[in-house]
Amino acid sequence: MNTSHNDTFLSGRRNPVPTVDIIIEIDGGIVLIKRKNPPFGWAIPGGFVDYGETLEAAAIREAKEETGLDVTLRCQMHSYSDPSRDLRLHTITTVFIAQASGTPHAADDAVEVGIFTRGSLPTLAFDHAKILEDYFNGRGETGNSPICF
Repeated sequence: MNTSHNDTFLSGRRNPVPTVDIIIEIDGGIVLIKRKNPPFGWAIPGGFVDYGETLEAAAIREAKEETGLDVTLRCQMHSYSDPSRDLRLHTITTVFIAQASGTPHAADDAVEVGIFTRGSLPTLAFDHAKILEDYFNGRGETGNSPICF
C-alpha cells in the first residue's frame, strides 16, 4: 500500500493497542508479577507489542523482561478485547500459555514475582481474573493440558 495513502487513511483514527499476556506454567503453578507501575497489583506477565514485532516474539520478550525466565510458548489461548479491560487505554491482548523452568525473579515492570495455584490466586489487575478463570476452567482435571481456543 502507498505510504501517503496509508497515512491519509489512518489520519485521525484511534485504534486499540495490541498487548500480550503470558501464563507461565512452572513447578505446578503459574507465575504472576506484582506491578511496579499503575495500575498496581498482581498480574499475568505481559505488555505492549513493539512495532515490527510478532505477538510470539513480544510474549517471549515480556516474559524474560518481567520474570527473568526463558519460556517456551505452548499455544495461543485466546484474545480479550473489552474496551474497559485496561482503564488507561483500549487494548487487545493475546494470551499465550508457556512453560519455563528455573527461578523467576522480578525485573523491569515487576517489583515482586510469585508462583500461584488456582487456590492461592491474589486479587488481580486488569481482567486477569477472567483470563485465569478461563485458563483453569479449560484445563479440566488437575494436571491436564489447557484447552487453547
